[in-house]
Amino acid sequence: MKKAVIKAQAVSKSFGTNKVLDSVDLEVLEGSVLALLGPNGAGKTTMVRILTTLLRPDEGSITVAGYDVLKEPDKVRSNIGLAGQNATVDGYLSGLQNLAMMGRLYRLSRKDARERAEELIEQFGLSAAAKRPVRNYSGGMRRRLDLAASLIVAPPILFLDEPTTGLDPESRNTAWEIIRKLVNDGTTLLLTTQYLEEADQLADDIAVIDHGHIIAGGTPAALKNKLGGERLEITLVNPGDVSKFSNISKRTLGSDSENGILSFNVKNGEAGLKEVSAILRDCIEAKVEVKDYTIHRPTLEEAFLKLVGSNNKRQEGDK
Repeated sequence: MKKAVIKAQAVSKSFGTNKVLDSVDLEVLEGSVLALLGPNGAGKTTMVRILTTLLRPDEGSITVAGYDVLKEPDKVRSNIGLAGQNATVDGYLSGLQNLAMMGRLYRLSRKDARERAEELIEQFGLSAAAKRPVRNYSGGMRRRLDLAASLIVAPPILFLDEPTTGLDPESRNTAWEIIRKLVNDGTTLLLTTQYLEEADQLADDIAVIDHGHIIAGGTPAALKNKLGGERLEITLVNPGDVSKFSNISKRTLGSDSENGILSFNVKNGEAGLKEVSAILRDCIEAKVEVKDYTIHRPTLEEAFLKLVGSNNKRQEGDK
C-alpha cells in the first residue's frame, strides 16, 4: 500500500483579516499526481508555499517526505523541487548557463550539469536562444526555462504551481511528456493549474479548493461522474419542432427553442446506446427531422464549474 509523502492536517493561514486557508487537510500518495484546483484567490498558491517551507502556517501540522515542514525545513527542501508562478532564472545569464548553474546547485558534476542543461534546452525548444541572455527572452520562453530549471534533476517530490501558464500548446504538450516520465520514474507531484485539461491528463487525484476550504476530491473520473451519465443533444432541422418534441419524450433535460436543440441524459455504455436509439426512433415516428445529434461525456471543466458554483451559492446563503 502506498504511503502519503505529503500530509497536511488542519492547515490555516490568514493575511490580516483575510483567512486564505481554513483547516485544510491534504494527502498525496507516493508516486502519484495530485492536482489542486480552484478559482483565483482560492488558496492554491498559499498552500504550495506552505508545503514548500516558503511560508509558515498559522495553524496545522505538515510533513513532506516524512519531515516536519516547520521543524525540519532543510530536510524538506533537499527532497523537493519547485516551479512557482514567476520565473526565477537569472536574466544576465544565458538559458544554458542558468540550467547548468542549477545542476551544479543540485551537486551534479560540471559535465553532467552541462549535458542535462543541453538536453532540457532542446526538449523545451530553446536551442536557438540557448546562449542568449535570459533578459532578452519573451515571457513564454522564460516560463519554459523556469520549468526546465525545476526539472534539472528528478526530485522525490515535485511542486508545480501553474507550470504551463503562458506556454503555447506545443510547449505545453512537451512539458506534459516530461512530467509523465518523471512520475513514471517514481516522482510524486503536486500540481496547481488553471487548465482543466491539464489536470485531466496528468492527475491521479484532484482536490478542489474554494474560499480556503477543500470542497471536493477524488479521481477525475469520479468528479465527472457526479454530473451524471452522458448527454445526448439533438439539433432539429426546424426549430419550431421543439414544441412538438415535448410530447414525444419526458426524458428531456431542456431545450433551446431558438436554435432547435434538445438535451437528454442517457446512461453509459450499451444501455445508453439503446436510449439514444429509442429517442431517435421517436423523432422518426413523430416526423421530426433531425439535422444532427451528438453524445457528450461530462468534462472535468463542467464538474469543476458546478462544484465551485454550488459552493458560492452556499457561501452566499451563509451570509
